[in-house]
Amino acid sequence: MAHVPASERRPQLVQAAIDLMTREGIAAGSTRAIAAELGVAQATVHYTFGTKKDLYRAIVERLTSDFVGEVRAASPGDGAFGEQVRTLVQALWEAATGEHGHCVLLSEFGALALRDPDMREIMLEMQHDIEGTAVEMLDALAAAHGLTLALPARRIAVHFLGGFDGLTARHLTLRNPGDRPDPDTLEALELLVATTVGLCLGTPAARPEPGWHGDQDGL
Repeated sequence: MAHVPASERRPQLVQAAIDLMTREGIAAGSTRAIAAELGVAQATVHYTFGTKKDLYRAIVERLTSDFVGEVRAASPGDGAFGEQVRTLVQALWEAATGEHGHCVLLSEFGALALRDPDMREIMLEMQHDIEGTAVEMLDALAAAHGLTLALPARRIAVHFLGGFDGLTARHLTLRNPGDRPDPDTLEALELLVATTVGLCLGTPAARPEPGWHGDQDGL
């Protein structure tokens, strides 16, 4: 293969690692296997990423960037505040549970972080990035409606993301490939959104919107 500058080789190797690990899991992502995935010498991986921590950080940063980018690209529409929150949550759900399988890969990294201090540091950085993005988007949405949030945006974001992560994990555990969320997951997601809107507005959680419960073509 012709010489490729390191600035170009690095993202290529990150993508090759993501493709391989998405198909076969983190354990399959040896430097030899990643090199074979891209068709380069194993030494190229070692030269580009000095340590496994460097490689894992680059992978998680790419996955996080792609995930956040999908949500940022979603338009909240022109509806009321609660409707716009729901639209953004739908985009978040699709980004988290889509066919590409990256959420499963991030979950594997999260499990690894429970016993690996280096991986824990990387996943903490990812958590802070996602929470920061949620705070920023919530503040921006409130400002667009001329609203003052009843609680600090960070408290609301942590509440929502904690529940969302649990429901995502539940869906990934229960589903077969191609399955839509089961009715119980959808109902819980509806309630989470309603509760989150209630926290934003300082009002009791509204009843979930008709058409959500059990709607396999919705969230």
